Amino acid sequence: MRILLVEDDPALSLGVARALEREGWRVDVLADGVQACAEGLIGQFDLAVLDLGLPRKDGMEVLRHWRSRGAKLPVLLLTARDELTDRVQGLNAGADDYLVKPFDVPELVARLRALKRRAEGRISETISLADLVLDIAHRELTYRGERVRMSPREMALTELLMHKAGRVVPKETIVATLSSWEADFSENSVEVYVHRLRKRFAELGVVIKTVRGFGYVMEAAPPQDSGNA
Repeated sequence: MRILLVEDDPALSLGVARALEREGWRVDVLADGVQACAEGLIGQFDLAVLDLGLPRKDGMEVLRHWRSRGAKLPVLLLTARDELTDRVQGLNAGADDYLVKPFDVPELVARLRALKRRAEGRISETISLADLVLDIAHRELTYRGERVRMSPREMALTELLMHKAGRVVPKETIVATLSSWEADFSENSVEVYVHRLRKRFAELGVVIKTVRGFGYVMEAAPPQDSGNA
């Protein structure tokens, strides 16, 4: 998958690009709105990540330009503007999703995966395991209809483990998925987050097992034997 990243903050664009490249995606980076409006450019990409606060031509103008030229690729907006009117304006201008800065890279990656699935026409946006249901598009985990509150990194780890339920997920894969441009995510950090999820899922019918020397596997807990009175 080829992604266009339009962001004028060099440190942010470098960190995001590296994180997306770890997913195996090809990333092209532009730093201003005029470059992003170059004719014929947008047809080369599968997805775009577009900052609203760009020099020379802001992201809203770029987005409107793309849509007026018939560009149909999914666009995720990055914005420091947390006002509802700004978000609504962006969605009405043709954006498919948005993230408010500062954000966690795992959430950005998850949202791009969801946009890719929609673009490919895949209908299901949920993953189920026992009584847990993860709505990938809306970043929401529920247990028997009740929402389970999670941090962005906990959500990203849960999605990774649920997506591969019953299969071992190597520690190295988790480290790469949960790392951000701010700091590397160590194997010790993985153990901390797995421990948190184990405690949280202990009463939700799901277990996370350690496969020593390899990684972790999530699966439905075996049924409880209530015994006979």
